[in-house]
Amino acid sequence: MTRPHRLRLLFLTFFQIALVLAGTAEILPKPDKSPSHRGSQSSKQASRIWADPGPVEKLDLASGPGGRARAPKPPFTFVKEQKTGTSPKVEVTDAKNNTWIAKFGSEVNAEVFATRIAWAAGYFVDATYFVPAGKIIGVKDLERAKSAIQTDGSFADACFELRDKNATFLKKSGWTWQNNPFVGTRELNGLKIVLMLTSNWDNKDARNDSSNLGILQYPGNGRMEWRYLVTDWGGSMGKWGKVFSREKWDCDGFTEQTPDFIRGLKDGKVEWGYVGKHTRDAKEDLSVDDVKWILRYLGRLTDHQIMMGLEASGATQSEIRCFAKAIRNRIDQMKRLVASGQLSIRQSGPRLATAVRD
Repeated sequence: MTRPHRLRLLFLTFFQIALVLAGTAEILPKPDKSPSHRGSQSSKQASRIWADPGPVEKLDLASGPGGRARAPKPPFTFVKEQKTGTSPKVEVTDAKNNTWIAKFGSEVNAEVFATRIAWAAGYFVDATYFVPAGKIIGVKDLERAKSAIQTDGSFADACFELRDKNATFLKKSGWTWQNNPFVGTRELNGLKIVLMLTSNWDNKDARNDSSNLGILQYPGNGRMEWRYLVTDWGGSMGKWGKVFSREKWDCDGFTEQTPDFIRGLKDGKVEWGYVGKHTRDAKEDLSVDDVKWILRYLGRLTDHQIMMGLEASGATQSEIRCFAKAIRNRIDQMKRLVASGQLSIRQSGPRLATAVRD
């Protein structure tokens, strides 16, 4: 073989390797720095992804996880503009000296409502409120947010997310749907079902440049607690799908896809219509038993609660009727699946539900 031929072969080999690496870049996980992934934890440490919500039918979905007492109270004072993510947002303080992230744009209504559904099912979420109008004092040097906030600080249709003073967000820690302390548990599988119930296609994790999965650190009672949660529910309540077909807060699209929410059963696993950024991680390997477990909570939501949650999220009357009907349809699909009697209760250890991993 001549030297030019050898060089050509070497170049082609490197080119092929580069193509392989490029093709697998999306599925190779980034190093996971979550503290709960560094081996066994001490008795003073605990990781949690779920907590029993109690009597779900008594929860106030109008006020959400923060309740009426923690709702944002004007006047609002500008702190700084947040330049991460896709939505315009600013950090502000309120009259009670609480810190809030005020988000604007297409995710506002979906964020407020979807977090209430997740909270009702027992999952950790930020306390969020829909603020129909207000004014922020001291606004300056806005870039993206200047499209949503007037020069005098006036705004309309905002989602206010509370920054809990007792919690520390672990910015350098991350987790993926495949790599976390809860793989195989009812709690993690239930979270995936809530994700699909609300059509949240934006299920990015630590493998992506920006992640919608986070960890909050809570100290207390001599025990450090790490709460695993979905930090952004804005890509919800519309159409799931790929880049050019998905939508946010679109009841027509949400309703159109509702008949395809549960497609059936295959080899003992539930088949779902959902498509998101990590489709397989969201919907594969979920059993009827997982649906049965999450229905212990979602199945107790009343139509009145759902409608109150929608109204508190800024939905119009037509949107309230439309979304409430579609959500009820999806929950009823889960009930019919469970009622079919095709159950396969798991008996072995790693698949049994455990809310807290020590």
